Amino acid sequence: MSEKFHTELDQLKQDSIEMARFARQMLADAVQVLVNEDITNAAEVKSRKRELRDRTIALEDRAYQLIALYQPMAKDMRVIVSILKIIAGAERIGRYGKDIASMTRHIIDEPACPQPPPLAHMADLVIDMIDDVITAFEKENLSLIEDLSSRDDTIDDLWHSMFRQTLTIMMENPKTITRYTSYIMAARYLERCADHACKMAENVNYSITGERIEIK
Repeated sequence: MSEKFHTELDQLKQDSIEMARFARQMLADAVQVLVNEDITNAAEVKSRKRELRDRTIALEDRAYQLIALYQPMAKDMRVIVSILKIIAGAERIGRYGKDIASMTRHIIDEPACPQPPPLAHMADLVIDMIDDVITAFEKENLSLIEDLSSRDDTIDDLWHSMFRQTLTIMMENPKTITRYTSYIMAARYLERCADHACKMAENVNYSITGERIEIK
């Protein structure tokens, strides 16, 4: 395979990593603006959706061009296939970030909650998972994702606990329904982002080892 191909593939991989970090930051910022009820910065987070989409399309096109021009095989082909799946997962994470930021307008004028859910804590755990997946791909270091299944279980437990608690609060005080419905949705989106991180990790493992694993 030509030196030009490997140079282009390395650049595609690095740009995909940057795109994943862009999506990761959208999610992190979205939770922050929701927790702080920062309607101005919520609009800014939402506005990043266009760049997220543009980056995704550009990366996909470059990946398809590499396949068409060079017909790669073995690990090179695995890397390209994995890149396509990783950027798809990253785009989904960024779009969840946009959706979480959008919830800020629904709660801004609602009564303050007596018991805020631990959304920030949950987000920190999910962001750490995403960071480790991205770094594992960048450094080809699978040790960073060895415990991802148990970490995903922790997120699932947090989601179910938060769901039960918020339902109880809403039944006791119907005035909190609008606010806590948004919190439940945000927590659900975070749980889904953790799932996407696991899927991305599966593809990182495949790109490096050629083995298909399931993280659940």
